[in-house]
Amino acid sequence: MNIYERKILPHLVDTFCSSGPTSKQRQKIIPRAKGNILEVGIGTGLNISFYDPKKVNKIWGLEPSRDMQILARKAINKTEFNVNFLTMPCEELDMEDNSFDTIVFTYVLCTIPNLKQALTNIHRVLKPNGVILFSEHGIAPDKCVQTMQNFINPIWKKIAGGCNLNRNIPKILESSGFEVYENNQMYIPGYKFSSYNFWGEARKKIV
Repeated sequence: MNIYERKILPHLVDTFCSSGPTSKQRQKIIPRAKGNILEVGIGTGLNISFYDPKKVNKIWGLEPSRDMQILARKAINKTEFNVNFLTMPCEELDMEDNSFDTIVFTYVLCTIPNLKQALTNIHRVLKPNGVILFSEHGIAPDKCVQTMQNFINPIWKKIAGGCNLNRNIPKILESSGFEVYENNQMYIPGYKFSSYNFWGEARKKIV
């Protein structure tokens, strides 16, 4: 990581991802999390205050950036939760099979370089009756917005920590062995090229 990615980007992510519209999206799904929870890309800890203490057994926070973890600990220290940090990318997740009741993704599936490998690991560590909770941005349904997203994406990735504007998150989950049984979609307030959101729940497909 360069200095920008280590020292500047974490603060930019914290600022932009804590905006009112994205915060409202987080509040729609995080209180549903229960049991042993893995939050992928816990980042600066923006979700932590939305977990329901009555439902949570234990939280693991997957975050390869130690600079992000420093900011996350400040948020966590304001709550009653203890978070076990896993300092590795999702592609290298080495937890035991069937470890988690709930796996949380919020505005992180856009940035993972090797989604296929990452979601293979997620499928492995999610319990058979476990749930994925997701709130993500991605490809818009409008052709004119898609054109803008595809045009901007190469530059956007470089300045936004690898974030992709044009991923079809529900389709990616479905192609990775999950059933997306709740799939809400809409533009949230903001620039259209970055504000089309998907949120809901998924589980392992029954073979």
